[in-house]
Amino acid sequence: MKQVFSILAFVLVGAFAATAQSSGAVMTFDVTTIDYGTVDKGGDPIRKFKFTNTGNEPLIIKTAKGSCGCTVPTYPKEPIMPGESNVIEVRYDTQRVGPFTKTVTLTTNEAKDTHTLTIKGEVKAPAAQESVPASGGGIKG
Repeated sequence: MKQVFSILAFVLVGAFAATAQSSGAVMTFDVTTIDYGTVDKGGDPIRKFKFTNTGNEPLIIKTAKGSCGCTVPTYPKEPIMPGESNVIEVRYDTQRVGPFTKTVTLTTNEAKDTHTLTIKGEVKAPAAQESVPASGGGIKG
């Protein structure tokens, strides 16, 4: 009886390992949320999300869409081979003053075919400059 259970356990482990090996493409990110912190109006608009294909088939990114026109992603169009890394660049319009939280939705060829990346932060308006009134005291003659 013990031998039957041992054989059954061995078969199940083997089946699981075979299934795990045929996992396809797997997109693994270093981070999925990037906090810009506080940036000045017109400050650096680009942040990069690094990822690696940890699967065993080429990863294809089909689309990358920002949640609004102020968030523009750039992504690799060529397949990412197993073990290779690359980046998704996200540009936020830092001319828009105020706090923000925006997302980018990626569609890929993975079994879980979408990923959501998030950027957040606050864009500060430039400090108001004191204006110097024009002097009315010219040379009088």
